[in-house]
Amino acid sequence: MNNDDPAGGLRCLVTGATGYIGGRLVPELLAAGHRVRCLARSPGKLRDHPWAGETEVVRGDVTDAASVAEAMRDVDVAYYLVHALGSGSGFEETDRRAARVFGEQAKAAGVRRIVYLGGLAPAGVPEERLSPHLRSRTEVGRILLASGVPTAVLRAAVIIGSGSASFEMLRYLTERLPVMITPSWVRTRIQPVAVRDVLRLLAGSAGLPDDVNRTFDIGGPDILTYREMMQRYARVAGLPRRLIVAVPVLTPGLSSHWVGLVTPVPASLARPLTESLRHEVVCHEHDIDRYVPGPPGHPLGFDEAVRLALRRVREARVTTRWSSAAVPGAPSDPLPTDPDWAGGSLYTDHREAAVDAPAHELWRVIEGVGGDNGWYSFPLAWSLRGRLDRLAGGVGLRRGRRDAQRLRVGDSLDFWRVEEIEPGHLLRLRAEMRLPGLAWLEMCAESDGNGRSRYRQRALFHPHGLLGHAYWWSVSPFHAVVFGGMARNIARAAARQAPASAR
Repeated sequence: MNNDDPAGGLRCLVTGATGYIGGRLVPELLAAGHRVRCLARSPGKLRDHPWAGETEVVRGDVTDAASVAEAMRDVDVAYYLVHALGSGSGFEETDRRAARVFGEQAKAAGVRRIVYLGGLAPAGVPEERLSPHLRSRTEVGRILLASGVPTAVLRAAVIIGSGSASFEMLRYLTERLPVMITPSWVRTRIQPVAVRDVLRLLAGSAGLPDDVNRTFDIGGPDILTYREMMQRYARVAGLPRRLIVAVPVLTPGLSSHWVGLVTPVPASLARPLTESLRHEVVCHEHDIDRYVPGPPGHPLGFDEAVRLALRRVREARVTTRWSSAAVPGAPSDPLPTDPDWAGGSLYTDHREAAVDAPAHELWRVIEGVGGDNGWYSFPLAWSLRGRLDRLAGGVGLRRGRRDAQRLRVGDSLDFWRVEEIEPGHLLRLRAEMRLPGLAWLEMCAESDGNGRSRYRQRALFHPHGLLGHAYWWSVSPFHAVVFGGMARNIARAAARQAPASAR
């Protein structure tokens, strides 16, 4: 980036580019003619995004002043789209420290503007009565506004868009439960906003006048209760009207487990979402429209936002999902390698199978594993493992896939995450389930040069303590069925698929 080149638009730093909003904002900024630098703890997760070649990606963490200072160099506008939600009981302090570092380094670097997406806080409710999630979002906004850098804090309630956690929660609750006993928060009034309008306003905020330093409430034209949102979703989706009975006995904790049971959103994420719905969240001003006027038809109404989101889901064009960001606390150690890894015990399970199909057909099956396609062995065992993970507070199997056929580094895949992909050859998954250790699953397609191929599969487990060793030995008797069956069935599926592809 070069401060002396005004023809290339503004120089924008985006944090949280591996997440749901950040991953969609980057192409919006590029389309507007801006130059984009992304700050990421794991830059490799952005490698396969279609816009990766048009951006600069630097490694760093918002709590590390030195890496933030380097990322801020020559930046005009800095987007703060990260939070420590779910990282443990001290997430509020982590958020507080990160916001201070970000504001201080932006000031030192001469950044012209900070843009932050926060949560819409209810009017008249003392801050101590807000949910920890919303209270922390409010505090982060206050810290950035006091940083000495002109800041725009955009505050949204429920964001409706394909792949958003709020939309997935609404979608699965409505589609799976024609009759439901619900918490009393379904009667709370909410002002949802379409993700398209959120992105439009975030991108437009880069050009706000230098003297603007304030919060802006952002929302769509409709104010609805959650019950009304479910009924209107059902109508747009072509479902019968839902019978919804609200009761006061479901606490936030019970509500989050109820949501976690019915939807792909785990209880750890559902809790802050449901706690934020205890109070009315309605916009009290629309001043952002004076600075970033919308085109005709914007902001989108609730029904149109749902219609567009459903179309994206059905056409498999979901570019980012709520699960795009890594699970807080998930392991980030490098994969142990056989020759030079000296980190202690490493258990492995190797499987191979000859495949009566070319390697590219085998690769199609490998890249398609998980989600609705399943794992090619003992579905009951996989389902049970997913349920146990849910009960332990993990993500379970319901995250599914972003795309039914294609994967990219950083994608969530049920209770795995894609750590490495070499198209046509290697898929490496890292476990994000609750385990007493670190686990990986590798799948490889290799050609034999004669129109056939060989499937190689390797499961690795690095135990943590005695419990980790006990875990491995307790499940190893089932490996022949689970992993052995997986290797055989993937080979068979590729062989069956080859003649069909040749026609």
